[in-house]
Amino acid sequence: MSLNQVIYHRTKLAQALVSDLAGEGLLDYRSGLFLAAPRRTGKSTFLRNDLMPACEAQGWLAVYVDLWSNKQLNPQDLIRAAVAKALQPFDSRVRQLAKKVGIGKVTLLDSLSWDLSQPNLPDDATLSQALGLLSHLSKKLIVLIVDEAQHALETPEGLNTMFALKAARDALTQGGQDAIRLVFTGSSRDKLGSLVLKNKSPFYGASITPFPLLGIDFVKFVTKRWNGRLAESNQLLLEDVAYAFELVGHRPEMLAKLIAQVSLELGEAEQLGRLLRTRAITHQQGIWEEYESLFNSLTPLQKAVLLNLVQQAYNNEAFNPFSELSLASIEQNLLSFDAKASVTVSAPSVQKALEALRSKDVIWRANRGEYALEDQGMSEWLLNVRFSGVWEQG
Repeated sequence: MSLNQVIYHRTKLAQALVSDLAGEGLLDYRSGLFLAAPRRTGKSTFLRNDLMPACEAQGWLAVYVDLWSNKQLNPQDLIRAAVAKALQPFDSRVRQLAKKVGIGKVTLLDSLSWDLSQPNLPDDATLSQALGLLSHLSKKLIVLIVDEAQHALETPEGLNTMFALKAARDALTQGGQDAIRLVFTGSSRDKLGSLVLKNKSPFYGASITPFPLLGIDFVKFVTKRWNGRLAESNQLLLEDVAYAFELVGHRPEMLAKLIAQVSLELGEAEQLGRLLRTRAITHQQGIWEEYESLFNSLTPLQKAVLLNLVQQAYNNEAFNPFSELSLASIEQNLLSFDAKASVTVSAPSVQKALEALRSKDVIWRANRGEYALEDQGMSEWLLNVRFSGVWEQG
């Protein structure tokens, strides 16, 4: 994690994941690794500064693309451009080969003919062909890392690209080949689940792996680094920093911001730990109040539908709002909010509630109709604060 341009490396975690991608560890991710963690918890920093170098140290070729890097571009175009960029270093080799045989372009693998210096793949080139060519030229196992992969589900082209990647994986692992690994990450477990939970999902049957959040070792790193800047009479205590880090959701940037507020801005402040704890509590309460205000603004039926979505996600089930079981559950939820509710719980009324929740940016809808919470933090608030103790009762 970066604190003032200093990277906190998670070398052991990267090595463990590489071992699992190789099929040599306790877990086997050769068919795909799906990592989920809230935004700003260090996931992308880890991918770029730890996992990719670990893959390259293994002799693999890592290709990284962040689908959040340019929201104006279709995820399909971002992925294809990343593969095209990975092919560009091999352009000179291909040109030398082409020059020897007296042609401007060279055909490889009996199916491809294009200029590798171009920033994009030809329109008629499939991802299976492009990744196969990259494997052929590099002589390395390809690790394609797609960060914030859930954004691909928002457009038909993006969804088709996910199916294309599955086809590429299948093509490059058949017949004894072992040429590719796919790594997908997402800031929402529920959204990422749309890739794996339903039988029509691109990677149906795969499981979501929680990305390990930064822990006490990172807290020690931060505490030591900040104390090096503070006067000896004004030092941070490890337990205070750990407490604040927990309350800000294990988000390094937010922790750094709070520490700066109570130390650098206040100078020689007394009781630095107490101030840090107070700021962290205030931060958390502010977020909870926003969730509370938003939840209270919903109609009873909208609340009932939202709770059904969260409950099914809690049980690791695909959200199916129009099933007989879901409609019954929504009706039960509705009566708990309004015992005299006159609204009939039906597929049309639930659809209307879902659209209202979308318009309020409470829930997200994938291109094929899957739904998930827009902000995963609201799920945590509903589970641990607003309805604490209810979920275990079913």
